[in-house]
Amino acid sequence: MKVKIKKDGKKETYNLIESWSDVNLETWLKIIDLETGSKTKEAEETIAALSDIPKKLIKELSIRDVAIIMNKIAELQSKGDTVLKKIVEIEGIEYGMHPNLDDITIGEYADIESLVKDGFEKNMPEIMAVLFRPVVEKKNEAYVIEAYGGDITIRAEAMKQMSAEQVQNVLVFFWSLGKVFWNLLPSSLMERSEEMMKECQAKVSQNDGDGSGSFTASAIKT
Repeated sequence: MKVKIKKDGKKETYNLIESWSDVNLETWLKIIDLETGSKTKEAEETIAALSDIPKKLIKELSIRDVAIIMNKIAELQSKGDTVLKKIVEIEGIEYGMHPNLDDITIGEYADIESLVKDGFEKNMPEIMAVLFRPVVEKKNEAYVIEAYGGDITIRAEAMKQMSAEQVQNVLVFFWSLGKVFWNLLPSSLMERSEEMMKECQAKVSQNDGDGSGSFTASAIKT
């Protein structure tokens, strides 16, 4: 999406994300981690992360113009694809989500539990690395993923490039299975997972909501 900003009688064109699928997990984590205590600072950093507008110029934008951009970002997120893709391709490698979550091993569960307790948000790449592994065999809709070995360091780095849109869909799917897992998993983990996901969603809503409302400005055209 193009953003035109008029300054000193001249118009410059900058790029804003075209869709929420353009945002990867690494960038999304930076956005939801903006706890500066200043809403204006959060808006500045969010715009800087999702566009190529120079930070110096962002600081010179009017409140109305910042609101317009933030509203566009919120609009793009609200229009994001909500279909869960169980196989994703990252840097030429296909990764498949665990085909049958109720068959998750005690080792996988223990690692997810540990990651959630250590900090759900900061460990999202690692959690995705437990749930998603390289596809070793595939036929039609059926697929087999690599066995879980416990070493997720390299895969977690790859997961940072996963679409934030996809990660959100995975979290919603995982969350929706809460009732099914309730009798299988200790309730403390499910309660903590739900609590952290609620906090995560609240932060995203806060950041996106900063620019909500109906505004018009001559300085910006999208």
